[in-house]
Amino acid sequence: MRLQKIIYWIATLLLCGLMLFSASMYFTKTEMVRGFFEHFGYPTYIVIPLAVAKVLGVIMILWRKSAWLTEWAYAGFFFDLVLAFFAHYFKAEDVTTTLLGVTFLLLSYFFGKVVRQ
Repeated sequence: MRLQKIIYWIATLLLCGLMLFSASMYFTKTEMVRGFFEHFGYPTYIVIPLAVAKVLGVIMILWRKSAWLTEWAYAGFFFDLVLAFFAHYFKAEDVTTTLLGVTFLLLSYFFGKVVRQ
């Protein structure tokens, strides 16, 4: 159980760090990120709302006071990472970061269920 708890916390902190780094880029380098969104064919008006959603998602995953909001945060991160993966994949760009993000997310989610029972 101790190893599972360690894996859970490492994966959770790495996932949250990745999402907070992403959100900080969205807030501080908005024009650059908008350029990336245009390159991938996504609308640019979602950059700031997506950054806010990522920050709120990190808060919910670490706080865990509401089970259904935590589930929604994990689901939101999952869809964000899957869409990012395919956006990068179809433009023949590096997908390593998105695959790491999905790995952290899955480890955090499933080990979190084991650790909390």
